[in-house]
Amino acid sequence: MADAQLEEVVTDPTAPEPGDPAGSRGKVDFTGVRWGSVEWTLLCMLYLRSCESRLDRPILGDHFAAHDVARIEYDWERVHRAVRPAINQFGVALRGAQFDVLITDYMTGHPDATVLHLGCGLHSRAMRLTVPPAVKWFDVDFPQVIALRRQLYPESGNYRMIGSSITDRGWLDQLPVGGPVLIVAEGVLMYLTPEEVKSLLHRLLDRFDIGELLADLLSPWGPRLSRSGIIKWGTRDGGEITRWDNRLHLIGDRSVIAGFEKIPLRGPRLLYRMQRAIPAARNYDRLFRYAF
Repeated sequence: MADAQLEEVVTDPTAPEPGDPAGSRGKVDFTGVRWGSVEWTLLCMLYLRSCESRLDRPILGDHFAAHDVARIEYDWERVHRAVRPAINQFGVALRGAQFDVLITDYMTGHPDATVLHLGCGLHSRAMRLTVPPAVKWFDVDFPQVIALRRQLYPESGNYRMIGSSITDRGWLDQLPVGGPVLIVAEGVLMYLTPEEVKSLLHRLLDRFDIGELLADLLSPWGPRLSRSGIIKWGTRDGGEITRWDNRLHLIGDRSVIAGFEKIPLRGPRLLYRMQRAIPAARNYDRLFRYAF
């Protein structure tokens, strides 16, 4: 059944799901997105989330992603061949679901917080999660990424988008000062150099006096295995950035593939079980939670 659902995405990637309001919102043309560009990688991630949402028992269940894929005009069949969703959709879903739980928990405890989503890509998290009315949510990414986002999602209420590289300094002036704040960096910091990460953290902690940071960090294998050199930084332990700035305190961490038992398909579940049994594979990408 699940395999048939995945095949449906390939044969007609623009078909909305039953009851999908995307069909009434109109198509958006992303065919100008260059293959292999930053924006292309975000479309790949969107497609993986879309595939996972169509399973009978999804882990993340990002139906916004399925709606967006139905709206976006792009060569989704070619994307499917490139990203191999039969396996890779589950890694994306496991990591995303863990972030979702921690973000929701923080907003529940701090219903007037600021949420700062760094490198938001084409993620629908601000719309998909239950966000308290007083929470101020900022999605930040490169200007060309935000330009794509604006074709999918409108700004409204306390939701804002900022088009800037997170390594630039000026975009912080658009944010409130103080706290509490939740800084979310999913699949982001490994693409910065250590010096860029240090500088970014110092500026954020100077701006906000209390809050938490959620970030997944790769092991040192990350840069070594990156043939293109796009991955710039890996760390042996989450304590490294607390030594860069002693205002940060590590309060929790776990492998991003924790919860693999929820994978509904037997073959992929077995592969992730094998990965979980190998320390180097299990710890390749870990989700860290910091307080300050």
